[in-house]
Amino acid sequence: MANALIKSIHSQCFLGEGPLWIAELGCFFWVDIEKGNLHRYHLATEKLEIRHFPHRLAVVLEGQNGKLILGLDRKLVRYDWETEVIEELCEVESDLTLNRFNDGKVDPQGRIWIGTLSTLFTEGSGSLYRIGTDLKPLTQLKNLTISNGMAWTADQRTFYFIDTPTKKIQEFAFDPKTGAIEFRRIAVEIPEVLGFPDGMCIDREGMLWVAHYAGSGVYRWDPSTGQLLDKIELPVPHVTSCCFGGENLDLMLITTAQENLTADDLKKYPQSGDVFLVKVEGIESFQAEI
Repeated sequence: MANALIKSIHSQCFLGEGPLWIAELGCFFWVDIEKGNLHRYHLATEKLEIRHFPHRLAVVLEGQNGKLILGLDRKLVRYDWETEVIEELCEVESDLTLNRFNDGKVDPQGRIWIGTLSTLFTEGSGSLYRIGTDLKPLTQLKNLTISNGMAWTADQRTFYFIDTPTKKIQEFAFDPKTGAIEFRRIAVEIPEVLGFPDGMCIDREGMLWVAHYAGSGVYRWDPSTGQLLDKIELPVPHVTSCCFGGENLDLMLITTAQENLTADDLKKYPQSGDVFLVKVEGIESFQAEI
């Protein structure tokens, strides 16, 4: 499979995450969690805009009527880019002040799935929530450490999920009508030398593209066999997430991080924290609105 690096976008995120493509706007979005920055990149004009929030900004999702859904600390809010109005929607784990949201996605029916972690990365302190139109968070998984990548198959019958420190991609049966999940098996086990699985997306062949933190790239895994098929090599160690976008859904936006790198590391890998655009053949992403 041919992958060609188109360009890097200078954003120097401390913890770049949560890439999102919104076709109607022709824009990619991503967050810098620790700096509280929301980035919007217009693909056609290459214009980059940044908005700052006085919170840890964990995730950006597509909402209805051109609005964005943001994960600010432990609260989910609706945000209007044009007016900058913020509307609070719901909150989780208000009693766990060290916890924050982490990765999130919208399922094919428009429900939000979003996980939590402890800022101390305490083992088992996180959970995964499903949030429907009633805006009531329902716990789906408990005892997680770093709730991370999510993806659904095209037939909407399978859900994949990553709890990063386990170095495994879990496969669940998924009921598209109710949103219920039931554990099936471990689909992929990441070898020690390849770093840690972080954010994830799925292509039209049902293969999983996984950003590997401390693994210097995005890896393509076959969940039916657990085999590694391909890798997009990047000039940075900490690769955090990826999404498909562009008019033909043949572009991949990849986020990276500077965290856990020394000053010497940053001299060696000066593009750490930047975002990379790569052309990838044979892909498709699934996005929905809530």
